[in-house]
Amino acid sequence: MKRTFIYLLLVIIPVSSLFAQGPAALRTVTSSPAAVLSEEIILLRELTYDFGKIPQGRPVTHSFELVNKSKSPLLLENVQASCGCTTPEWSQAPIAAGTASVIRVGFNAASEGRFTKVITITYHNGQAKIFTISGDVYPMPTTSAPLNTSLSLIQ
Repeated sequence: MKRTFIYLLLVIIPVSSLFAQGPAALRTVTSSPAAVLSEEIILLRELTYDFGKIPQGRPVTHSFELVNKSKSPLLLENVQASCGCTTPEWSQAPIAAGTASVIRVGFNAASEGRFTKVITITYHNGQAKIFTISGDVYPMPTTSAPLNTSLSLIQ
């Protein structure tokens, strides 16, 4: 009997102390500065885009839409690509709370082969969001197609 009583005391006291704090204690935990910083301020509609097969020497572009989920205007500090063949373009104006903006990313398909490029958005005192583009560049023919001499027979 004593063992059961001691066991109940060891279980009930710690559990009851958790409930004694109530919802106010929970609110202080979730509203801490660390929790606010971990909230997503930017929502990207897509985090990756695959151009598929693209011809060498033909630049391609894609627009990424982002939404400001915060309650105040948001200024994108920088949008930087992992190499010079990828060029992001974005508005320097603040994005109003709850509205969307577009980052247009261009890729110069100068060399053939598979590629994956990373674009980093820096915002709100150094926070960062990353998205990628990828694709497969195939070489263009170096010569034009031969003349079809049978066309003169048809006339």
